[in-house]
Amino acid sequence: MATIMRWNPVREMVEMQRAMDRAFSDKFYGSKSDYRGAWTLPVDAYATDDAIVLKANVPGLKPEELNVTLEGDTLTIRGEVKAEDVKSYLLRERMTGKFERTLTINTPIDAAKVEATFEKGVLTLTLPKAEASKPRQIAVKVSQS
Repeated sequence: MATIMRWNPVREMVEMQRAMDRAFSDKFYGSKSDYRGAWTLPVDAYATDDAIVLKANVPGLKPEELNVTLEGDTLTIRGEVKAEDVKSYLLRERMTGKFERTLTINTPIDAAKVEATFEKGVLTLTLPKAEASKPRQIAVKVSQS
């Protein structure tokens, strides 16, 4: 005898989500608890009248473990967060491994005055704008006619 089951769209969506999770975690990352690939460093950026400021959290690293380069209008931040030697994690969410972030700066920068500071695990880059890109006040003169 055939069993008739009522259709439940939520159950179908949950089963689909589980199937997608399995597919992505197995194919691309090995398993969810064993991710060790390269990752992208999250960065906050804002502009002032004189500079562009970027901030990135890099807890656990020392300043000498970071590589920051500015070539033309391309800024690159590289580093590596070493994994602890733990045999079996119960939960593993913190990213480890090499990271890199490359940004294109669309504002002319005075490369000689770029500053990088590191305090409490936060890298702050201050990229001073070139004089030509700063806004300047233009005096309006009255013509005598």
